Amino acid sequence: MTLREQLLAMAEPAYRDFNRSLLPGVERVIGIRLPQLRRIAREIARGDWRRWLAEAEELYFEERMLQGLVIGYARCPVDEWLEHVARFVPKIDNWAVCDCFCRKLRPAEREPMWGFVQPYFRSERPYEVRFAVVTALVNFIDEEHLDACLDRFEAIRLDHYYVRMGVAWAVSVCFVHFPERVGAWLRTCRLDDWTYNKALQKIAESLRVDASARQKIRAMRRPSVSKRGR
Repeated sequence: MTLREQLLAMAEPAYRDFNRSLLPGVERVIGIRLPQLRRIAREIARGDWRRWLAEAEELYFEERMLQGLVIGYARCPVDEWLEHVARFVPKIDNWAVCDCFCRKLRPAEREPMWGFVQPYFRSERPYEVRFAVVTALVNFIDEEHLDACLDRFEAIRLDHYYVRMGVAWAVSVCFVHFPERVGAWLRTCRLDDWTYNKALQKIAESLRVDASARQKIRAMRRPSVSKRGR
């Protein structure tokens, strides 16, 4: 039995329909839960994963997800790993594959990845930008990188729903970790109105932000929101 046949045999029709509702524009969904995909990816990563990646199919959402997970679990020198990352990023076509691919980095991967993602912040392809933003929020919201992250987020002008949502999410994470610095930045930042207000909403919804701070954040909402499509 091929891997695709195994995946098709694992399909849960109800879960497939649920997943499709969360993935606009993604048609070929089998319906397999993420823990099962992670288990399969770990098994592949323990074997000849390089050959598997070279031959991997990607007709279905889950097959692309598996490729990203295998790259994340694979053990190899950082330079080689970044080559696999570079080949995979153009295949990202939805938020779920993007966000699962953006894992917590190992110590040796951090600074090489920080340099690697810089061009993606300026990409015209939405999921490349989201890849950079989510990689940053997962790994680089720290004392050393905070100002640079905020600069990158503020400079993004790509008008795409999942890019703007990613930036809003990242800004809210920044605020949770550095409330005073990010609060001051929010008062003068050049985020577009929609992203700015969505970031405030996410901050106010966070259980890690106290009631007093939530009240101040809500008062910072901009009254006029740019209404732009996805």
